[in-house]
Amino acid sequence: MEHELRAEYADGSSPGDDDPSVKTWHVVRGADSTAMCGRDLDPASAVRSVDLWGTGKVPICHSCGALFLRESP
Repeated sequence: MEHELRAEYADGSSPGDDDPSVKTWHVVRGADSTAMCGRDLDPASAVRSVDLWGTGKVPICHSCGALFLRESP
């Protein structure tokens, strides 16, 4: 199954802002906008490669990360 990271924005920030503030990144299955932890994310939110998971370069939702590990080879 393909996974990707999708942004959850800080309060008062949204994908349409010139410089949106990302609160955390969630893992989603495919192009879904519902995170593995169950949080509904804006379908227009930024998407990143799941390869960033575990690098420390972006803050990842702990629950999504744990669930992602169970689905990763």
